[in-house]
Parts: sequence; structure tokens; C-alpha cells
Amino acid sequence: MAKWYEEAEFYHIYPIGLLGAPRRNEGGEVVHRLERLTEEWLPYLKETGFEAVYIGPLFESVSHGYDTTDYKLVDRRLGDNGDFKRFVSVAHDLGIRVVVDGVFNHTGREFFAFRDIREKKWDSPFRNWYKGVNFDGNSSYQDGFSYESWRGCAELVNLNPWEEAVREYLLGVIDFWIEEFDIDGIRLDCADCLEFSFMEEMRRRTGEKKEDFWLMGEVIHGDYGRYIGDGTRMLHSVTNYELHKGIYSGHNDHNYFEIAHTIRREFDENGGIYKGMKLYTFIDNHDVERIYSKLRNKEHIVPVHTLLYLLPGIPSVYYGSEFGIEGIKENGSDDPLRPALDLKDMRETNPHPEILEWIRVLSGVRRNHKACVNGRYRELLLTNRQYAFARMEDEDEVIAVLNNDEQATEVSVQVPSGDKSYQDVVSGEIFVPEGGRISVALKPCGSRILVLQGAK
Repeated sequence: MAKWYEEAEFYHIYPIGLLGAPRRNEGGEVVHRLERLTEEWLPYLKETGFEAVYIGPLFESVSHGYDTTDYKLVDRRLGDNGDFKRFVSVAHDLGIRVVVDGVFNHTGREFFAFRDIREKKWDSPFRNWYKGVNFDGNSSYQDGFSYESWRGCAELVNLNPWEEAVREYLLGVIDFWIEEFDIDGIRLDCADCLEFSFMEEMRRRTGEKKEDFWLMGEVIHGDYGRYIGDGTRMLHSVTNYELHKGIYSGHNDHNYFEIAHTIRREFDENGGIYKGMKLYTFIDNHDVERIYSKLRNKEHIVPVHTLLYLLPGIPSVYYGSEFGIEGIKENGSDDPLRPALDLKDMRETNPHPEILEWIRVLSGVRRNHKACVNGRYRELLLTNRQYAFARMEDEDEVIAVLNNDEQATEVSVQVPSGDKSYQDVVSGEIFVPEGGRISVALKPCGSRILVLQGAK
């Protein structure tokens, strides 16, 4: 039986941006912005079909949220711990799981341990909490010592996971989050920088606290399977950046071979290297430009979402992209990717209602056909501009047929079940195979979803 995190459709929220919080934390009074998420956004997510929310970063920091100053305190720009407890409680009442950002590779310079080193130097009991601390060197901040930072960003100081006190502190933080807020999982920031033994320890500890607790890692390059292993000792999932790139460039270049090759390599029923694993699928997030900005032909937004929901993986929609908002990095800043949004205004003035409407269709298909969650993947048709595949489990079959061409076309698709009929989930049209094939008409930049008649 599938776990909740394998069946879930995620909605990804970057709260500092969505809620219009100041980009710098200047201290001062708590502002209870999280209440808007609880009162307005959670009911909307339930209504749209999302069953899980990944929200973060949440905890006290100086700027963008990844320069943590206090792991046990909700950022005052967003609210307080009570606000987040209520957010989780209301989400759970609606049947929505909550996953938060765990930023455990580094802290900000104002974190208590690093501040103590700055003040006491050699005499600090925390001098081994960070990597590369060298009192014969100096930093760009003129600290009187040098240290290792994440990708050379001096405000992000790399923790030393081999220091037992550091590991215990971070594991204690996770205990606190589970006990205090009742969260359902953690997305591990920079998981590809964390020690494997630390992640194994985290898996064991969180499993003891909450049996169905989910751990998902941010991994950009390399072998995703290394972080999941046999599925029992490491992480449950990682980000599928390889597929993310293929989905948008495969449309921009009119090259479905790129997408199909990636999926064949990862999930083919005969030899896919990640077959059986549930990777986290996305088409944009808080670090990459908005999908609507990246697509040269905006009409490709419909088949792009079809792939997001029906290819193997755990689908995630980044806040606002269901309304077709745009966002491109400017002068190295991610701020344009993380705008403030007013939900009431977005729904009333939605310039691209077809996206949200199609997401609702896809959500219903995925929820009603478990073949989309656990089913085998089989490629049925592949050209540069047309692509069809099936997801199959027992007597349940779902077929997606896509067209990235600007012209309407008709394709002949070999179906898995031979002589059984299929039905279009939108139009209701029935397809009766002849010689094991069906003929499917496709609109320009369109996609269709067919299900085996009688399948539940």
C-alpha cells in the first residue's frame, strides 16, 4: 500500500515571498502574516486537490531564510510558533500534510554558536561546530579567523557534521519540530552536501518519532539512487532536476526524445535505474525561473503539466505558477521568482484559467487512478513532436498522448491492452482498438488522457 507521500500532490510555498515579508529581518515585533496562509490558502489548496504543502524556509533568519539564526523560532516576519502550530493543525484537519525546510548544512553568522566563536575565538566551546575554522586566517568580514562557507557565500557558514554535538543538536531540532508542530516531513536543503551517515541517523530517529515521516533531499547532480538506497535507511526521495530540465527544453526544442530518454533511463519497466523510487518532480521552484517564463510557446504549459502529473514521480506545483505568473532572475537575485501574491486577486483576475482548470483534471485522474502513482511506465509512441506513454497497474491503465507541434495532428498509438476500449477523461470519447491500435486526434500543443474503460 502506497504511503501518503507517494500519493500526494505537493504545493510549494516560499513564505517570505508569498506573504510579502521584508527581505531583511531588522528585529522588532512579530508580524502575524502566517494567518493568511491558514485562513485563505489552505482551503484553496484543499479545493484544488493538493494533499501536501512544502513550506519554507520558516525559521528565524537574517535575510532569505537559509541563513538561520534560530531553528526553534518561527521567523518574526512571518509570525510566531503558535501561528505555525495552528497552520499545521488546520492543514491536518483538511487532510493536508506539512513538510518544512531543514537547513542543516549551514547556519547564518548570527546563529548562537558562530556568534560565540566570533566573540571568544579559541576559547569558544563551539569552535569545532563549523568546518575549516582557522585562527591563522581571516574572513571577508574581518573576523580574525577564516571558515568554510557554502559556495563561497560568507554569510552561510558550513556546519561540521562530524562533531557529535552538532549532530545531536540538529537531531534535537527535528525532535522539537515534530513534538512542537506535528510536521509530517522535512525537505533537506543542500542534501548533496550532507554526510550520508547523518542522513541515515536522521531517518532512524524520525522513523521512531513518527512512522510515516518523510525525508526528501535537494539533490541537483549525480546519482539520485545514492541518497535513497534500498528505501529503508536513507532518504525517501530527492528532487528530480534531470527531468525538470528535460520537460521544458523538450518542448522549447520540439524534442520529445529528450524527455523520453530521461524517463527511459530513470523509470523504464525494463531496467530503469530509479525504477520503484519516487522522485520529487517539479517544473519550477524558488531557485529556478518560472515555467511560464521559460516556455517559448506559452501554449506548451498544458502538456508540460500533463507530464508533471502523469510521469513517474511525486508532482509539485510552485505557488502562483498555476496562474501562469512569470519570474526571471535579475542581476543574480532570486526575488523575482518569489513575489508576494494576493490569493483573492489572483483568482478574480486569473489571466490563464486554463492552467488551473487542467491541474484540477490531472489531480482527479491521479487521485482516482493509482496506476499514476505506482504503475509501471511504458513508452507507446515517440517522435520529435508527439509522445504517448502508459502507466499500468493490475487492471488500471492511464495513457497520456501529447503534441508539442503548433499544428493539429492525428497519431496511431499501440495500446497495452490490445482489444479493450479506452475513454478520454475530458471529452468522454470512446476509443476501440483495431489491431491493437487507436487513432487519437490532437490539438496544437495539446494533450489527452485516456483511461481503460471500467478501470477503478
